[in-house]
Amino acid sequence: METFFRDYILQERPAVLENCINHWPALEKWKDQNYFIKLAGLRTVAIELGSDYTKSEWTQKLMTLEEFIKNYMFNTDGPVAYLAQYQLFDHIPELKLDITEPEYCCFSDTNEPVDIMAWYGPKGTLSPLHYDTKRNLLAQVIGKKHIFLFSPKDTDYLYPHDSQLLHNTAQVDPRMPDLEKYPEYKEAKPYYCTLSPGQMLFIPPKWWHCVESLSISFSVSFWWE
Repeated sequence: METFFRDYILQERPAVLENCINHWPALEKWKDQNYFIKLAGLRTVAIELGSDYTKSEWTQKLMTLEEFIKNYMFNTDGPVAYLAQYQLFDHIPELKLDITEPEYCCFSDTNEPVDIMAWYGPKGTLSPLHYDTKRNLLAQVIGKKHIFLFSPKDTDYLYPHDSQLLHNTAQVDPRMPDLEKYPEYKEAKPYYCTLSPGQMLFIPPKWWHCVESLSISFSVSFWWE
């Protein structure tokens, strides 16, 4: 705990953490999609439809959790569907029994509760390059995700959107950067990792990150200040 606080929290350096969530029942229970259907299949949730939220065709739709799993989780035709940045554990408190808030979240500057968000979807879901203002522990429960990271020092090289709504989102796609359109991107220094089940990634405030799922994936993010 002291090492993490000194070398990563205070230094605002990202890190992959091993063997921190091995005790979570979720690591086994959530492998079966039917577990969610039996537990809360009739619950209505908001699902994002489209490649990512910066695209014009992106939209949201309300549907039951069962409809989402059966119609989109294994479907390779049509739009990518994503239960993203969703307070699922407030709606389905039974699910919260399968996880534990990481002890690292105790290093806080406020008394505000930790925001716990669910990220659940098929292969190919994408969170485009963006940053958050809070500390973030991204716990990978099911499947794998490939993640690009950039320091806040590289902000000017990432071409943030001009609009106030997307000011924390970059125009550059680090997976396939268009150097003709964004020539200064070559000055940026990317870090990347593949996050596997049982691992957590600490993302410091204002560190840019792009997250793509390589398979059916369920992640849990813990945001705090």
